[in-house]
Amino acid sequence: MKKTALLILAFITLTQLGFAQEEKFQLSSHILDITAGKPATGVKITLSKKDAKDNWVIVDEKKTDSNGRIKDFLKQDGKDNTGIYKLTFHTSPYFSSLGQKSFYPFIEVVFELVGKEHYHVPITLSPFGYATYRGS
Repeated sequence: MKKTALLILAFITLTQLGFAQEEKFQLSSHILDITAGKPATGVKITLSKKDAKDNWVIVDEKKTDSNGRIKDFLKQDGKDNTGIYKLTFHTSPYFSSLGQKSFYPFIEVVFELVGKEHYHVPITLSPFGYATYRGS
C-alpha cells in the first residue's frame, strides 16, 4: 500500500513539474488563406515594438508553421510586455510562391498589449483583401 501511494505521489509531482516548466507566450498569430481555404504556411511575420521615440524596433521574426500559426511571440518570463506593437505579414513572397499576384506586398497590423493576458492576432487573407480581429 505504501509503495503504491509513493508511486502515485511521484507521478503527480512529476506531472506538475512538467506543466510548471511549460513555456508560455503572450502573443500568437494565424493566417488563413480564404482563397484556398487552407492555412498559409511559410509566411514570414515580423513583430516590432514602438519605442519611446516613436521608432519601430524589431523584436522577433518567424515563419508560420504547417497550420499557418506562430504560437511563440513574447515569452512570458516575468517581463512587462506592455506597449504598442505591429505584426508585419510578408504576403508577397507567399502569393508569388503560389504563382499569384497580390495587391498587398505586406500587411501591417498595429495593436496595444496591456497587462499579461494572452493576445491572438489572426488574419484571413486573399490576394486582394484581408481582415483581422483580436482572437483568443
